[in-house]
Amino acid sequence: MYDLELDKAKDLIIAEKAKNVLIQLPDGLKPKAKEIREYLEEKTNSNIFFWAGSCFGACDYPSHAKDSGIDLLIAFGHSEWN
Repeated sequence: MYDLELDKAKDLIIAEKAKNVLIQLPDGLKPKAKEIREYLEEKTNSNIFFWAGSCFGACDYPSHAKDSGIDLLIAFGHSEWN
């Protein structure tokens, strides 16, 4: 139904050498969290975490993630930042 572009996420995690990855999903994609986690952990050997808070657009992201040991934040369902 959705093209989650998991290979693109995998390549980014590997390129960034990220060990702790936080993924932000809009509510409609939250049921896919298990599938996303299993795929990315298997392909990258990284720890995948999900932001359980709100997700109302690019201005609504967990800015304190760096303070929590997160190496990379991937936000699904958002437009690219310019």
